[in-house]
Amino acid sequence: MKIVISSGHGLHIRGASGVLDEVDEARRVVERVAQFVRRLGSEATTFHDDYSTEQSENLETIVDFHNDQERDLDVSVHFNAYVETEKPMGTEVLYTSDPTLASHVAEGIADVSGLINRGPKDRDDLYFLNQTSEKAILIETCFVDSSADAEIYNANFDRICAAIAVRIVGLRPHIGTVGFSGKVSHFGGPHDTGVDPDEGLAFFYEVDDAPHLFLPEQPAGTTGLARRLDPDEFYVACRWDYDVTPKTMLADATLKAKVHAPKTGKSFLAWPADWGPHSDTGRAADISPGLMEALGITTDDEVEIIYPAKRRES
Repeated sequence: MKIVISSGHGLHIRGASGVLDEVDEARRVVERVAQFVRRLGSEATTFHDDYSTEQSENLETIVDFHNDQERDLDVSVHFNAYVETEKPMGTEVLYTSDPTLASHVAEGIADVSGLINRGPKDRDDLYFLNQTSEKAILIETCFVDSSADAEIYNANFDRICAAIAVRIVGLRPHIGTVGFSGKVSHFGGPHDTGVDPDEGLAFFYEVDDAPHLFLPEQPAGTTGLARRLDPDEFYVACRWDYDVTPKTMLADATLKAKVHAPKTGKSFLAWPADWGPHSDTGRAADISPGLMEALGITTDDEVEIIYPAKRRES
C-alpha cells in the first residue's frame, strides 16, 4: 500500500496554538506515523509546506503534492482547537468518502491513548478532502487548547502514531480470534535468566516498535529485547498461528489479550509480546512477572487467554 501523509498548514501559515502548537506537533506525528507504516511493509511519503505565505497557496501546495504522487490513500494530520480548557476534548477524523476508515482511525487513537473518541465526521467543506483525487482522511489528533488532551497526547505519542499507522495500512480487527488455556510461567525482564542476554522477540525488532513494553535503558550486560521487557508491564506470549493472527496484528498496539486466572477469578488485559512457550514445557503461555503477581498466581497455575479481547473490556 502507498500512503501520502502531510501536516496541516505550514511553516509560514501557522495553525492553532495553545498548550500545543499545531504545526510543530502535526509534523512530529506525520514523520512518526510514516516510520510505523514502513515497518508494517507499506510505503509512506511525507510532506510539509515550508514555502507558502498565503492560506490559499498553502492548501493548493499540499493538495498538488498529494495529487502528484502515485498512492492509495491521502492523510492530512491536524490538531483541533476550541477554547482554552482543562477538560479533555478528544480526537476525531474527518472524511468525505470513507466513514469506515475514519471510524477505525479515531477508535484506534482513542483506544491506545485514552483520548475521548469524537468519532468520524462527514465534512464536505474542506479543500483537502474535496480536492485530493484518492481516498482521503483528515485527522484531528486532539485539541491544542485542552491541557488534559495535551497531557494524554504527550504521554502516549508513540502509541497514537502506531495506532494511526496500523489503521491506515488497513489492518482491521478482527482477522482472527484465538484462545489458549493451560499452565503458565513468566518471562522477560532483567532477571529472567531463562532467556539469553542477547535473545530477541518474535515480532518486535527494536524498542521503537513497542516502546510501551520496554525499560528506558538496556539492562547491564545484555543486548536482547527479551531482557529489556519491563517486568511490571502486562504482556503475554502464546504459540500464535500467524495465519490466523499475523505478526502485524499481534504488533498492533490497539489490540490486547484477555488473561484470566480461574484460581483467583482475576482478569487483566495484556499486550502480545512474543511467541512461546515451547511445547516441550507443557505450558500454554508465558506472561510478565507483573501480570502474574496481579493475577495472584504462580508458575504452573492455570490461565485462560482470549485474543483479541473485546474492546474496552477491563
